[in-house]
Amino acid sequence: MATIRDVADSANVSVSTVSLCLSQPHRVSEATRQRVFLAVEKLHYRPSGAARDLRNRRTNTIGVFLHNLSGPFYSELIAGVEEITDSLGLTVIVSRVTKNQLQGSVRLLREARVDGAIILDPSIESRDLCKYAGPNLPLVVLDRPLSANFQSEFITATFADHEGGGYLVGRHLLEHGYTRFTFIAGPIDSEDSRLRHQGFFKALQEAHVDTVTVPVVHGDFKESGGAQAMATLIDHGFIPDAVFAANDEMALGVMQTLSQRKLRVPQDVAVMGFDDIRLARYVSPPLSTIHQPMYELGKAAMLQLQRALNGETSIPPIMLPTTLVVRGSTVSKPEKVGESSDATS
Repeated sequence: MATIRDVADSANVSVSTVSLCLSQPHRVSEATRQRVFLAVEKLHYRPSGAARDLRNRRTNTIGVFLHNLSGPFYSELIAGVEEITDSLGLTVIVSRVTKNQLQGSVRLLREARVDGAIILDPSIESRDLCKYAGPNLPLVVLDRPLSANFQSEFITATFADHEGGGYLVGRHLLEHGYTRFTFIAGPIDSEDSRLRHQGFFKALQEAHVDTVTVPVVHGDFKESGGAQAMATLIDHGFIPDAVFAANDEMALGVMQTLSQRKLRVPQDVAVMGFDDIRLARYVSPPLSTIHQPMYELGKAAMLQLQRALNGETSIPPIMLPTTLVVRGSTVSKPEKVGESSDATS
């Protein structure tokens, strides 16, 4: 593969002249530019990082960094982002950050290969975000906290009210007379799951429920994880009368296990989820859940990023409300007002 030194030798100029020609061609004479560009074409030279994306020019590309690309939550989120980027003529690069890909994702930020980024994945550390964020690379963190030690005027945030949603679940189940609860949590390092857990237990504690006796089993936000968590509870002799799963996919897994064990929903065990994915309304019985505005979160995050791309700094964070959706998995019949009862948290 040709290097910048090969181009310089072929064009009979210095390496610095090649670099200047690629980044600021107006500062180089026409004759020199022609020699350099002919050498670039002849040698099929591709600058590292596209000459750092010709650093003084925009790439018209936005990065979205996620820890998971599966499941309906992420498709709705990305669609919300793309509604805004399409109107702005920008391209979206979606990156799933795994352990093997983490350094590559961080490199995109370090080398500013994108004009801005929306960061959902918690594995990209806050210190790295603050290190690389700047006037040429504004960032929006989505549903993840930044500690007080890592703040930047070039980073803003968009959240859903996860704690408020968990609180609504607790209030709903209590109001319908349930007394024996369990919580199927997400991964241990999930901030969303922690906040939903916190809100749920807050509602129970206000009703003088001893939350120490409420089992918490961790899943993986996947249907199989919810199914396994419910099976584990039953195998240990604990059958609650109400289950709150930290997302809808795990709630669907819970319902699958209950059906296999000949337990009826909601007559024997009520089930609540979180997210309000499309499938939630079509299963039997339809799943009661918390509506998280997934599409709107994507739009809001991109609108925040648009403000930053226009030069604004220290943009205040945005929190979007979550709402309670009551369906057949927690009550024998849907409520008379449509099929859902929405309460803004």
